[in-house]
Amino acid sequence: MMREAYDVVIVGAGPAGLTAGIYIGRAGLSVAVLERQYPGGQAFVTELIENYPAFPDGISGYELAERMKNQAEVFGAEIVADTEVLRVEDDAVSGHKLVQTAAGSTVSALAVVIATGARYRKLGVPGEDRFFGKGVSSCATCDAALYRDKHVVVVGGSDTAVQESLFLARFVDKLTLVHRRDRLRASKVLQDRIFELAPKVEFRWDSVLTSISGRQSVESVSIKNVQTGATDVVKCDGVFIFIGFVPNSEIVQGYVQTDEWGYIIAEKSTATSVTGVFACGDVRKNALRQIVSACGEGAVAAVAAQHYIDEVKGTTYP
Repeated sequence: MMREAYDVVIVGAGPAGLTAGIYIGRAGLSVAVLERQYPGGQAFVTELIENYPAFPDGISGYELAERMKNQAEVFGAEIVADTEVLRVEDDAVSGHKLVQTAAGSTVSALAVVIATGARYRKLGVPGEDRFFGKGVSSCATCDAALYRDKHVVVVGGSDTAVQESLFLARFVDKLTLVHRRDRLRASKVLQDRIFELAPKVEFRWDSVLTSISGRQSVESVSIKNVQTGATDVVKCDGVFIFIGFVPNSEIVQGYVQTDEWGYIIAEKSTATSVTGVFACGDVRKNALRQIVSACGEGAVAAVAAQHYIDEVKGTTYP
């Protein structure tokens, strides 16, 4: 059962948060990792991860997330799933940080690490919200089996978009990849793999999806060529959208400094504009959004939080 006070509370149990939990636990500090869903973040639903060190044959996101969670628990971190945090604020009396949860509990901490990650960005086109879960998805690993021998449209050109397309291609009869530019942004190795799947995979370059239509579920999409302005309707059974991310920083909006997109601005030490609050992983403004970099930032945040707590307790090593 979650206690009322810890040395450190980590909000978010993705790779960054779990790594921070490992390091803080090893430092002998009491630490709780609060997660509104399941430990692992987006890595949890990634079928195969090939660019994480020490796994030359790759590893499933689920297994990697489980290993990180178990390791954090071995070193004393308390992983508390299904716990949604509403806000983080200062206690005017003690100077401690207060973490308010949706269940109505308040957890006190000397330091807080924000590792809430980011969620998939929406297109904002007609039909997207109406058909989400009824043909519109942002998780191939979750939903690919529903489209066996069917036609799906994928929107995006990043590593994520191509990785998800490669997984979908195992199930579907046809996949149309829509990208607003004339070439993919994904890494070379992923581009080579997806191009090898033509003609099963069709590419619609310089194009955007403008609407999603259907009756009870997705039946077609409208695609516009941004160079010519020509629009046509493509019949399909599903739409998968991978066009970037939105940071999950709502719990600290107005509390710590963020940029115009909502990403938390933090120093190299991961310290935010509020003393005792640190940020790491995809919620933080940074250049690289990968599991390996999230883990590195989690370690940095943990050490920074430890040093801060030593100062608060007066136990800093001279």
